[in-house]
Amino acid sequence: MLQELSHMDRITQLQDEIQQLLMIMSTSIAYLTSRANFIQVSPQIPITKQRNPEKYDTPEVFEANKKELVTDLIRKAKQVEYLINSLPEPEPEEIQAQRLQRLEEEMQLANVDYIQAVNRLKTLHAQVSELLRSMLTEVDERLVDGADISNGGNGDASMAL
Repeated sequence: MLQELSHMDRITQLQDEIQQLLMIMSTSIAYLTSRANFIQVSPQIPITKQRNPEKYDTPEVFEANKKELVTDLIRKAKQVEYLINSLPEPEPEEIQAQRLQRLEEEMQLANVDYIQAVNRLKTLHAQVSELLRSMLTEVDERLVDGADISNGGNGDASMAL
């Protein structure tokens, strides 16, 4: 059980790292598309649009930032790869099937125990209810008998007051 929790911790950690990797990728693409200036890459295709100089980085800054983005992506990708490699090998199907069969049997036994407990509870509830009814009936009979005695036997409890 503890080992399964450790595996789940690694899976959660892997999920977090992948999410961070995707965030770095998204941020990188946003930076590259918003801070680059349009340049002509082919003499046959002219530049039709220009950005204001404050909207794009200088070529030196842009290159330095690209290298930093690449470094961040590579570092995060290696962390993801390390976590993937640290995950355990999957169990063979036969072992998984045996484990699931054992769990199914345990669940069936627990279900039988639960049904027995519920039936016992119903029996005890019926016994307690019957006992309370019996006790209340005795108290009612005593009150009626006591009212008959204090009333001179006419059975009208309101006359005794």
